[in-house]
Amino acid sequence: MSPTTKKHNKLTRFIFKPIRFVIKAINPKEYVKLEYRYVTGHKLNLNNPTRYTEKLQYLRLFVYPNNKEVIKCASRDGLREYAKEIGYEENLIECYGIYDKFEDIDFEKLPNAFAIKCTHACAFNELVFDKSKLDINKLKKRFNKWLKTDYGKKTVEPHYSHIKPRIIIEKLMLDEGELPIEYKIHVFNGKAKYLYVVTGRNKEIHYNNYLIDWTEFDVAQFNHWTKTKNELKKPQKFEKSVQIAEKLAKPFPFVRVDLYIIKDNIYISEMTFTPAKGTLTFKDDKSDFIIGKWLTIEK
Repeated sequence: MSPTTKKHNKLTRFIFKPIRFVIKAINPKEYVKLEYRYVTGHKLNLNNPTRYTEKLQYLRLFVYPNNKEVIKCASRDGLREYAKEIGYEENLIECYGIYDKFEDIDFEKLPNAFAIKCTHACAFNELVFDKSKLDINKLKKRFNKWLKTDYGKKTVEPHYSHIKPRIIIEKLMLDEGELPIEYKIHVFNGKAKYLYVVTGRNKEIHYNNYLIDWTEFDVAQFNHWTKTKNELKKPQKFEKSVQIAEKLAKPFPFVRVDLYIIKDNIYISEMTFTPAKGTLTFKDDKSDFIIGKWLTIEK
């Protein structure tokens, strides 16, 4: 981002911050335009989008909120149904239960470690490593608040607003006692083109970007996150994980498919249709246009 853009971003932030909630409520489209300018420093072109991030905004506002399959797969319980329908039940993370209310959960029957998440949102979750140390009342207050939150309205990602808020409890995925590496595969019009690999979760987190043939794609490093000092090895079963991602993503213009590969087993984590709300800032701005060419939204 150029010094001029940085200065503009500071000015936009100063103007935008006090009034953003009012704009969001009155005119979500205008809010997205201002948010995009505020985060990326670029003016949003929705009439003729060419950047990857612009096309994500178009999908965010006009396409995905009306797509029933998107709404289904953006939800954690709906994704499980979809994966079963297309033959990937064996690749799902073990589920201990899905609940409409927190009070319905019988914690006595749960294992010592598990992941508890809301179905209708990102980041509304808790990783439990030791149930004996869990403050149930505190957790209850948090989840009851989350269940009442219209996440789609909060983030202006309207497809989330159509998801029924529920609680899902799954097996806590670990690899040699640590949180596993995540492979976030980006699929454009049914074709996987690139991914980023997340390592060091709960410790020192890093993000390594690769083209789908596992060559470096460092220009796509985004949001000022850093890569590992040493190169990562391509895992066994990587090609198979790409096949799974492409089959899951086949009906959609774009989706990011998140997977784990643990001891040669592939597990489906989630599908994200508007990563970071589409407001990504890349290490090299040209990558926004490179990736944009991979995504066709003319239909």
